[in-house]
Amino acid sequence: MTKNRILLFLTACGLGWVIYFALILLAPWALAAQDEPPGISHPIELPIFNPHASSCSIPSGLTRTLTYVQENEREFLEGVNYGLSMAAKDRGLNYNRLVVENDVPTAIHQIQAFLNQKGGALIATSSNPDAVSSSLQHAIWSGAFVGTIVPPPATLLLNAPQYATGKALTDAAIAHIKSKLGGKATVVLLTQDTMQFLAPRFEAMRDGLSALPDVTIVADIAPSPVNSEGGFTTMNTILLANPDIDVVLGGDAVVLGALKALRAAGKDRPDQFLGGIDGEPEAVSEIKKGDSPYKASIALSSPVFGYAMGQYGADWLEGKSIPQAMNILPSSLTKDNIQQYEADLANPSKVFADPVRRAAYLTMYGNTCYDTRDQYINFPWSSEKNH
Repeated sequence: MTKNRILLFLTACGLGWVIYFALILLAPWALAAQDEPPGISHPIELPIFNPHASSCSIPSGLTRTLTYVQENEREFLEGVNYGLSMAAKDRGLNYNRLVVENDVPTAIHQIQAFLNQKGGALIATSSNPDAVSSSLQHAIWSGAFVGTIVPPPATLLLNAPQYATGKALTDAAIAHIKSKLGGKATVVLLTQDTMQFLAPRFEAMRDGLSALPDVTIVADIAPSPVNSEGGFTTMNTILLANPDIDVVLGGDAVVLGALKALRAAGKDRPDQFLGGIDGEPEAVSEIKKGDSPYKASIALSSPVFGYAMGQYGADWLEGKSIPQAMNILPSSLTKDNIQQYEADLANPSKVFADPVRRAAYLTMYGNTCYDTRDQYINFPWSSEKNH
């Protein structure tokens, strides 16, 4: 054999042995994964949660630890952290928050670390839900409580009625266009259509605005990343071609970034309508000014549902029955109703303890516990498909 042929032969043999040993080592794990329950993967209608359902087994071998793998530090997710930390304190859970700054491999690594440490309750958000779904399934199979915000899989999945959420913001914008702008407007939609679970909120915006003949959507685009910086950069680009904008709609974080761009360019006006979704504190501060272009935010009250998730994580670890899904009810914030909203966000434990006040923010569906963990939600659940 020539030198090159010998090298090729040895390389081929080496690769073959690598593949062989990889199959030997990974085959048991792969077979085990195939034997694990896939969860409820087809849409079903969930009944209203029964808080009096029978308790079941207490998970064994897991620590009383609540871990939050946090996608980034935008204010909406910081609100979740606030609620979770309060619930952990109230229920005697060790609390860990791990911010991964939109880095998916880091998120997967942190979820694996949670598994290695026999963690009991996990809340995870990610900029790429599909990439972390397998890791979340392994956490569920371990017997841990797993909560997610919008994408599956989860033992407790949270979602908002996305179309209704988008419609609430659009209705407020349309009322402003008719009363303050004479029915005419140039509009920018800062979307999150790249995440299929949120797409209905932007469908609602397009549906509502298309009914107004003198409204023109000059940009319909998903900023990247989905934060204030992404909104600022995207809006700067839009202003190069369309310097006179009347309406900007999207998530609070990106619309706040767009507001910064408008102000930097001297293109902000008191009669503009900027509105977002999430009820972030900076958006609330803008609305309270009264003369800001930021006129409305559709609140999803992240400290309140974060606190609820933490409570149900603790219940799971004590063998109690918890909801399979939780509906986050949207509420339109204006300068007239912000005071009560801020009081509730500051003290989510008080909201959770009051059934009437809690019902203004959350509706629970289905029942599950450690013994029925094979029935975890593994489809994009929405209350809008329940009715």
